[in-house]
Amino acid sequence: MCDGSDKKQLAKDLLIFQQGQDSLFSDSDDVETGLEKIRSKMSDLSNIKNLHFLLGAGASADAIPAMAPLIQIVEDKVNSTETEADIESELCDFTHDDLKEAFQEVKEHSPKNLEHMLGTLYSKRSYLEGVGKSDQVNSYLIELIEAQIYTSINIDCSGSDAEKSLGLYKQLYQKLSLRNKDLARVNVFTTNNDLLSETALGYLNVNYNNGFSSGLSRTFNPARFSYTFSRRIDSGMEKYEPLENMVYLYKLHGSISWIESDDNSFFNIKEIDVEPTTEPPGKNVLIYPTPLKQNKSLGSPYADLIREFQNKLLLQHGVLIVIGYSFSDEHINNAIYAALASNPSLSVVIFGDYSPSENLTQLPDRRIYQISGAIDVEGEKVKIHYFEYIVNKLIPDLDKSRDSDLLEDFIRTLKQARGDS
Repeated sequence: MCDGSDKKQLAKDLLIFQQGQDSLFSDSDDVETGLEKIRSKMSDLSNIKNLHFLLGAGASADAIPAMAPLIQIVEDKVNSTETEADIESELCDFTHDDLKEAFQEVKEHSPKNLEHMLGTLYSKRSYLEGVGKSDQVNSYLIELIEAQIYTSINIDCSGSDAEKSLGLYKQLYQKLSLRNKDLARVNVFTTNNDLLSETALGYLNVNYNNGFSSGLSRTFNPARFSYTFSRRIDSGMEKYEPLENMVYLYKLHGSISWIESDDNSFFNIKEIDVEPTTEPPGKNVLIYPTPLKQNKSLGSPYADLIREFQNKLLLQHGVLIVIGYSFSDEHINNAIYAALASNPSLSVVIFGDYSPSENLTQLPDRRIYQISGAIDVEGEKVKIHYFEYIVNKLIPDLDKSRDSDLLEDFIRTLKQARGDS
């Protein structure tokens, strides 16, 4: 519920709830009425046959450092005496001052964007390799940045620092896993490399399919995404029904727990157990945040995962709910654009306050919904397009039947009309 003075303010002054470019608020809607309209629409859309989620970095922001803090972590590592000692012990042909100067040089042109900084360093390395040259400082700096990104992602998901994020993921999957059995199981696509989803699903004892086989050697096979997991409902007959307690998880940019494998399998990708804060394994399979993601995503297993994303968005009567995603990945954006162009029954719900440069939120397509804004809750500004508010207040419990929801809505409306507390 919304508390404080915002309750008397108009929804259109504080919130955005658009279908295409049209606001779904009336001129007289107050904030609580506006929030109720959003909740009602989310309830309707969540009961569509094929439900998909796209989770970006914002979903893990309470546990994983954002871009600005991550740049500071990298800079501290560059300037540290530990790094100086490593350079001296490895007998590099450059000094610690050379490394610090190289970092400051690339940071000067992208002071707040580690993605652009890494892109510049990668481009320089590619150019030098193309002309038969090398630059030890550049290569060392790339390895240092990648290691800091990896260790920042590879957190103890059960520790106190991740407690809030893990709790939100558990609430999300608790709601999604027990969906009406007559509807398709939920597909969760994420660009995050962390293990918060897997940890939350494990705590809840929710079955999930992430494209890897079970057993001692968990190898990747995208064909597994087409499997339906069922249980026998009649011991005397060959009669089965799909597992209700099930989620399909697609990690579009890989994971800290994936490595390249020399096993004789089709895709040579294996899932392993990892310990928090350890150095990245030499054959780690994840896409680091750079503009070159588009090129790397063309290879396996990324191409297979994007293909699954495209195929699921083409299913009839579907909705894609986008949370915490910045629309900075062209290969993912292109898949969404293509699906909207060819699937008239697809709806897209975008949580976020995006700049006019984001094309998807500027389209006059009434299949696209945008939700954002800030309300006053007990004297504190709360953004409704942040993961915490979405999970707690806007995503319905999908195990409730629609009939029960309608009955509860009717009783609540009747009490309000009568003036009952």
